Amino acid sequence: MFYYVDGTVAMLRQGLAVIDCGGVGYACHASQNTIGKLKTGVRARLLTYLNVREGVFELYGFIDEEELSCFEMMIGVSGVGPKAALSILSAAPPDRLALSIITGDEKMLMQAPGVGKKIAQRIVLELRDKMSKEQLEMSSVAAPVAAAAATGGVNHTQEAVAALMVLGYTQAEALHAMEGLDTAGMEAEDIIRSCLKKLVKQ
Repeated sequence: MFYYVDGTVAMLRQGLAVIDCGGVGYACHASQNTIGKLKTGVRARLLTYLNVREGVFELYGFIDEEELSCFEMMIGVSGVGPKAALSILSAAPPDRLALSIITGDEKMLMQAPGVGKKIAQRIVLELRDKMSKEQLEMSSVAAPVAAAAATGGVNHTQEAVAALMVLGYTQAEALHAMEGLDTAGMEAEDIIRSCLKKLVKQ
């Protein structure tokens, strides 16, 4: 129904951003990652997700496509609702979240308020499995990356490629973004951030 809202930031609160679009204020539930990049009185555009339940309409706002993609993947996991997904995105930006899923880092997910061990395990297992199945036909390396990461048999470059694929990019796009980077001395998280800067500009 709503793809994005574009207007002036009228109000910022914990977990909420109000965007004034032509005199109408749209209240968007948002992560601290998104809110931290907004400023009252300054124009902004948020991608949106409309959650409808029992007659209640809740609008969620996201600073970029990566964050929205992570949100949609997480609410697709059984037992994970919009509020839990937003809590996780407040604890970790998309690049760290994607990497934690690939490497099976449940503790990072558990840093989010309201997310216990069982939910964290379910997110890691379901999303790693989903990622492997969806990318199996597209890439000869994507499917085994998640399993290899859990046993330490994958390098930082492979982890970064897999994490970028979790964020919705293809293997070809991820590898193209790595061109020119000296990945030998970089951690996976740094590789992901550098690639995202290039991908966003494209």
